[in-house]
Amino acid sequence: MANQVAMGAMLSCSFGAAPSSLVVLPTNCVLADGPPAATIMDHVPMLNIMPFGMCNSPANPMVIAATAAALGVLTPMPCIPATAAPWVPGAPTVLIASFPALDNNCKCMCNWGGVVAVNSPATTTTMIP
Repeated sequence: MANQVAMGAMLSCSFGAAPSSLVVLPTNCVLADGPPAATIMDHVPMLNIMPFGMCNSPANPMVIAATAAALGVLTPMPCIPATAAPWVPGAPTVLIASFPALDNNCKCMCNWGGVVAVNSPATTTTMIP
């Protein structure tokens, strides 16, 4: 069984240089091991998903511009997450405020080709099927 993801979970991006943490607002009034529990809708850039240091994605427009200015040498630029779609697949058997709960097996896709994954769910005892 998977663990419920909660506020403070550690995230990583396949094109990011550093880990980040998940921010979950307490609007759903559901707690998991203390902090607020996350749903698949907690994917908003700069609100729920914070930057991952420097971005290395060759599809990121800022990286493209910096790489062109450096005569073709890949030049990382500061990460600004672009996660337009919710986390997938979620836990459809556990609903929080009418949305599937977020478990530690879920992924979130960045518009620049990165895959955001949960490294540490911030819960140890709350398991979801």
